[in-house]
Amino acid sequence: MILHLPIALLGSHLVLAAEAVPQFNVEPGCRAAGVAAIAPNRTPDSCKHDENEAKAKVEQEWSQFSATDKSHCVQLSRLGGAPSYVELLTCLEMAKAAADLPAGDKLEIKKKK
Repeated sequence: MILHLPIALLGSHLVLAAEAVPQFNVEPGCRAAGVAAIAPNRTPDSCKHDENEAKAKVEQEWSQFSATDKSHCVQLSRLGGAPSYVELLTCLEMAKAAADLPAGDKLEIKKKK
């Protein structure tokens, strides 16, 4: 019974985290993207512009996504470096599109018994 408490607390924390749009510091990621940019017009400022547009769209559409998708995508967008609203928005849109596929178009993975 004691082992279930941390799981319950962690689960409730993930749901609470998914209720509000996360606040990311995109500055470090945009500085790094500007340094590593292959295209000459890709600057830290253009990166920040893209991040601000993605954040605005996430804020506008946040209520349309499931709590599970929000939690999953927020975690993914924080992996491997600086968090990104562009990555968060892409993940959320892909998850929603996958959930909206007609049943016949979904890939069914059968579990081995």
